[in-house]
Amino acid sequence: MKNFKKILAPTDFSELSVGGVRHALEIAHADGAEVILYHVIGVADEWFAGHEHLGPVRDLLAVEARRLDLLLREKFSDFAGLVEIHQKVELGHPAVNIVEMAEREGVDLIVMSTHGRTGIDHMLMGSVTEKVVARAPCPVLTIPSPKRAGGTAKAA
Repeated sequence: MKNFKKILAPTDFSELSVGGVRHALEIAHADGAEVILYHVIGVADEWFAGHEHLGPVRDLLAVEARRLDLLLREKFSDFAGLVEIHQKVELGHPAVNIVEMAEREGVDLIVMSTHGRTGIDHMLMGSVTEKVVARAPCPVLTIPSPKRAGGTAKAA
């Protein structure tokens, strides 16, 4: 199996995505790879409509960058100094941005969680992970929800 040099770890800040990021960091530590911790702020109209208090986009990007930094410090401090981690926040459509980031950065692996939605939820919301898998320029490791994997949820 190939050693990975650069891993993309997208997060939406959910506990489930935190599990995916942890897997990415563990692989990176084992392989000596760097990780791009990546958050895409979805530009769906319904999201912005619910947040009238938002200022200019640069303010939103700064807020989400601080949130990403806080996530890293609170959930993954055990990797500090062990794994080279780059943090990036962008506006866009998550699946599209994730694939484009992987292409731009020349990543060897994308590690992301799947929410495990089925039925009408899946049809209405689609699956970011599914879209990334279909279009990614590199392998994608999908981490199933603990319920689907037969385990129990545990905090990262």
